[in-house]
Amino acid sequence: QVQLVESGGGLVQAGDSLRLSCAASGRTFSSYAMGWFRQAPGKEREFVVAISRSGGITDYADSAKGRFTISRDNAKNTVYLQMNSLKPEDTAVYYCAASLYGGRSSRGYNYWGQGTQVTVSS
Repeated sequence: QVQLVESGGGLVQAGDSLRLSCAASGRTFSSYAMGWFRQAPGKEREFVVAISRSGGITDYADSAKGRFTISRDNAKNTVYLQMNSLKPEDTAVYYCAASLYGGRSSRGYNYWGQGTQVTVSS
């Protein structure tokens, strides 16, 4: 079992930055690939970015490329999402998730956090 707790969301203006954190507890954090997903009101949950167990491989959705950066600190059991140049269309609840295999499909992730709200005003 892995417990995930996100933090760092908030209300910002377009062009601002936020850093989300996801703290994990339970089984060995470094055994899991980690992903960030988001869900806007009335829309399906969508993939944002994923990172491999060691942190050496990352995969970004087109919407995140060049603006978002994922990283992880296995010593601290934490994964981060640095979001720069935020846009109103980035408004969503952001979820971190853990997977033995990684990938872009939410079905591949076994454990989920409760989510943190990010709101970007224009």
